[in-house]
Amino acid sequence: MKEFWTSLASLLGVLAFCQTLLQVMFPPELRVASLHFLNCIINKANEIRHKNRERLLYIHSHRGLLDSRGHPWESEPFKHPSTFDTLAMDPERKRDIVEDLRYFAAGQALYQRAGRAWNRVYLLYGSPGTGKSSMIAAMANFLGYDIYQLELPHVHTNSELRKLLMNTSSKSIVVVITGTDCSVNLSNRSEAPYATAPRSYYDPGAPEATRGSEDGNNSMVTPSGLFNFTHGLWSCCGSERIFVLTTNHIEKLDPAFLERSRINMRIHMSYCSYPALKILLHNYLGSAAEDLSEVVSSELREAVEKAKMTPADISEVLIENRRNKERAVSELLEVLRAREENEKFGLY
Repeated sequence: MKEFWTSLASLLGVLAFCQTLLQVMFPPELRVASLHFLNCIINKANEIRHKNRERLLYIHSHRGLLDSRGHPWESEPFKHPSTFDTLAMDPERKRDIVEDLRYFAAGQALYQRAGRAWNRVYLLYGSPGTGKSSMIAAMANFLGYDIYQLELPHVHTNSELRKLLMNTSSKSIVVVITGTDCSVNLSNRSEAPYATAPRSYYDPGAPEATRGSEDGNNSMVTPSGLFNFTHGLWSCCGSERIFVLTTNHIEKLDPAFLERSRINMRIHMSYCSYPALKILLHNYLGSAAEDLSEVVSSELREAVEKAKMTPADISEVLIENRRNKERAVSELLEVLRAREENEKFGLY
């Protein structure tokens, strides 16, 4: 495989050389058609190379370590198997998301014509276990992008945040995890006259006390600090970049965070519905819901809509009983009904 990519890179070099020769040697009437043909070949080769390269998951090194290039990210090969086919979610909603991603990836000309940075911001929100991580992995696998995972609780200032984001590459998904208490991590703190900022490896000599400011380099992280990079002047540093912000508690987010001009698409990761359950049955048991009797299907549909169980919880029940399909379905029905009863008494 390594030899293949080496050969492909050499071919691209030869094509680029041929492109230069055509511009010098051929008359204009032949040059345009020839250059167009070569450009198509080069673009297709680059697309194939990008799709088949090893993709990486980058994690913010909050221990103050830098890699060999002086970047504050640690990387590991990204091999998560989640796809939109295996994602337990309403099929119509998945189609909307896939179409949105497809139009974004093919939208370079549109963004240039509109004078906008080629970025897009998604907000994933929902209870733990509803599939936010699986959604991000499916997006990355669909587009062939690298992933940068950034935990805001470990970022201390807007200046540090900007330097981290400046070290992300194009054709990537930047996952911003807001933390458990969003009201603390993404609230507007400009009203506080002074804030104690932990020292960072970016600026070891920074003073301990700094004045709060919306966009000052030493302010605590604010919503404007993040969105100055996604939509402000810093947004032009890199292109074809997706930002995915995740939270378990959308109600705790700063209202400025939720403005439509800042969040391009909100995606609610809900409890498991019957269409999502059918996908899980196929994933773990290798059978479609149509293989079940009409009575069992009806019971499952009624129980899953009332139980308020996450796809992760249901997956555990199915994987524990995967060797016996009938037992798995009957066990799942029992668990769903038990959860429904507990919901009635407010035990969850």
